[in-house]
Amino acid sequence: MRLDKYLADMTPYSRKEIKILLKQKRVQVNDALIKDSKFQVDEVKDKVVLDGIAINYQTFFYYMMNKPEDVLSATQDKQDTTVIDLLQDDDYREDLFPVGRLDKDTTGLVVLTNDGQLAHRLLSPKHHVPKLYEASIEGVVDEADVARFAKGIQLTDFKTQPAVLTILETTATTSSVQVQITEGKFHQVKRMFGAIEKPVLTLDRIQMGQLKLDPDLALGQYRPLTAEELVALQTMPGPVDA
Repeated sequence: MRLDKYLADMTPYSRKEIKILLKQKRVQVNDALIKDSKFQVDEVKDKVVLDGIAINYQTFFYYMMNKPEDVLSATQDKQDTTVIDLLQDDDYREDLFPVGRLDKDTTGLVVLTNDGQLAHRLLSPKHHVPKLYEASIEGVVDEADVARFAKGIQLTDFKTQPAVLTILETTATTSSVQVQITEGKFHQVKRMFGAIEKPVLTLDRIQMGQLKLDPDLALGQYRPLTAEELVALQTMPGPVDA
């Protein structure tokens, strides 16, 4: 691999900027100063250092984000802020994308990656990867609703797969619930509650497969996945642990 590509992949610098860095003698490969942008490096074996900092080559990147309201699960938009816009400059990469979508006004767990195969496994309908949400509902959710969700809700254009509805708390006018679905169709959770005439007030995704949202992540914050979390994400799951 060319040295300028290696550094462009692993740093915020463009190839044009990297050529300047090389001329300024700020790059070493295996302890030797290199000024040639075409210099060939082995991304596994060679030690590349920029400004005294080792730059290890990484093919795939994985981030957990706690998406706030009014942010789109998209890579770019001319009008609205996207999850990619929330990344710091040092973490930004053109090939990063959100795995699946959350509605603009839905908060919670979003995975950002450039690993297309992982995204396909998580989103493929045949794998039935469960997603767990917490929601505030207008109206009193009861055991009859739990039974309806367990059988699947008939919507105007399709019947949902069975869903697990758990009642956390109720008042005279509202309910706090968790709902687990294995699909992810447009506005699905909101439409399911709309079908039983109990509208969703707030919706927050807290788990995808076996990956749980870090409770220490404030809205709008993100961090790389740990090795253990990546294994959890890659494990084809059964029901999530609520």
